[in-house]
Order: sequence, then C-alpha cells, then structure tokens
Amino acid sequence: MKDVKLTPLAQSLPASVPFVGPEAQERAAGRSFHARLGANENVFGPSPKALAAMQAAASEAWMYGDPESFDLRAALAKHHGCAMGNIVIGEGIDALLGYLVRLYVGDGTPVVTSEGAYPTFNYHVAGFGGQLHKVPYDDDHEDLGALIDRAKAAGAKLVYFANPDNPMGTWRSADYIHQHLENLPEGCLLVLDEAYIEFAPTGTSPDIDIHDPRVIRMRTFSKGYGMAGARVGYALAAKTVITGFHKIRNHFGMSRMSQAGALAALRDQNYLTSTVANVAKSRVRIDQIARANGLSTLPSATNFVAIDCGQDGAFAQTVLNALVADGIFVRMPFVAPQNRCIRVSAGTDADLDLFEVALPKALAAAQKQVR
Repeated sequence: MKDVKLTPLAQSLPASVPFVGPEAQERAAGRSFHARLGANENVFGPSPKALAAMQAAASEAWMYGDPESFDLRAALAKHHGCAMGNIVIGEGIDALLGYLVRLYVGDGTPVVTSEGAYPTFNYHVAGFGGQLHKVPYDDDHEDLGALIDRAKAAGAKLVYFANPDNPMGTWRSADYIHQHLENLPEGCLLVLDEAYIEFAPTGTSPDIDIHDPRVIRMRTFSKGYGMAGARVGYALAAKTVITGFHKIRNHFGMSRMSQAGALAALRDQNYLTSTVANVAKSRVRIDQIARANGLSTLPSATNFVAIDCGQDGAFAQTVLNALVADGIFVRMPFVAPQNRCIRVSAGTDADLDLFEVALPKALAAAQKQVR
C-alpha cells in the first residue's frame, strides 16, 4: 500500500524540533541529569497559590477549559490596563507564534529575524512556506534598526524582535524601541517577544499604545511565573490584530488547570517579586563561577546567563559536551560569534554547586582536546 503524500512543503521540511529536550538526551545517555540548567525553566517554580489552584482544578479535568479564558483574560486586562479584546490566550508563546505566522505568512512571504535568534519562530515560518531574511547581532544584542531596514528592503510582513533576548540575555531600552518603531514600514507587524520581561530592569518595556496596529507583544507564564509545563502564554495587541487569532486558534487548547494556575499566579505578585530576586542572586553566582575559571559573562536581563568561553564555537561545544557528560544539562547559541558562549539557566544553590565542580573539569577537557 502506498502512503498518502504529504504536501510538497511538508515533504521538504526536516522531521525535527528546534531543541532536543533534556528528556531525549537522558534517554539517549541512559541516565538522568544531575542539574537541569539548559531549558531556561524557572527552577524556583510556581507560586504555592498557583499550585493549590491547579490541584483544586484537577478534579474538574473531565471538563474542557473555558474556550474564551474569560477569567484569566479579565485579570490580565486589569493588570495591563487594557480591554479583554486586546488579549488572546494560547498554549505558550510558541503556539501563539504559530498562529500568528499562519495568519500572516504564506508561500514566499518575506519575514525578518536575527541570525541565531529564537529558532521556534523560524520553525513556524518554514512550516507555512515563508521566506526568512536574517540580520546579524550587534555586539551580542538584537539590532532593531537593521531588522527594520531589512524589512523595508524585503517587503516583509513580520519582524521578530525579542527583548530581552534569547539566547544572549541582552536587552534594549524602551527608548531604543520607540526610536526605531517610527521607521517600521507600512504593512509590517513588529512581533515583540517579551517572554523574559519580568526579569528585566525598569525602562526595558516600551509604553506602546495598545491600539497601535503595528505591534504585537508576546508574554508568558513560563518564565517569571515558573509555569513552563502548564503552557500559558498571551499576546497583547490592537483588537483588529487579536480578532485574527479567533479565526484559527485551538479554542479548546487551554486546560482548566492551566487557566486556574495562571490566574492564581498573576494574583500573587509578591511571589513573583521573590522569584525575580532569587533569579538575580543565581545570576550573580553563575558570574562568580565563570570568573573563578577565567571566563566572562554577558549582562543578563533573563533567568539565564551566557558565559563567554573565550574561544570559538567548536571550543564552546566541547565544553558543553563535557558538562552534559558530567550530568549538567546546559545549552549554547547556534550561530557564530554568539556560539562562543554556553548558556546556563538560573538554578538552586545545589544546582550551582554541581555546576561549580563540573565547569573546571569541562574546561580542562576542552583545552586538552584543542591542543
């Protein structure tokens, strides 16, 4: 019997995901990681109130979640000072990016991003046949001016810009974004990914009119609120932009437990404040460990730190491989020159104790291999 044929586009795509999960790596190695410091998860976890809300909602798991996420959207609207019609809830930013690309990108549609930036966006663009145009980082920062210039030249419909950035952890000021937004070409939408905004310093997030149809902002409960496994993201934009999502989104994609947990987490801002402090403390410790081994770090406004290994991508990959072999899960940027770094997520004291012991061994192994 013959297989039913995929579309030519689907046939042309690799059967892979942008990231190899730690679970897959553990299965391949036949053992578990001792410290999980590679996926930018918030190891400090959700608010106890969020956990309690999810546990209570578990008894209602026989019901679908509210397809309108009404209570959560109402709370978010109050939190952000906008209308509910300016918010859409989705299964994490990753799903919302997929819906967004589906709405705006067809075969050959130009889309602009940074070379080496968050690859899941690229994954969706490829999946809908878009044409990616990439610009290099500027001193380890995403370059919004260059992105917009490329959008003008290519006639792009979407420009992806993460602030703070993943994988480098760097950030741009609100004033910087306002300055360049004025040059965004007509008919182009700025996708402002603010997944890590809760960790960023004051003055990072721009005050953009919610009715401005040129910008859509992506937020999540995965990072600051510690709920990556619950898959709750949301987008803020003009009603005309948000309405498009309701044409194609998975209306029953959100579970009742995730909705209840996110609502409780949003209401517990004190816990968020303590988590941000814990992450900041962890970033300092990672920097100290790096410097004790003769390395430097990039300033970070996220829950991870990019450690500059001081050589090229091959050397950094060797360091990473040695850490993974020693049971420490970390990741690294994919593209030069950013791939001279490894990326280490904020961890508990116990996690970082293990990393502190493993890093000098990994560096010694890498140095021996390159000699």
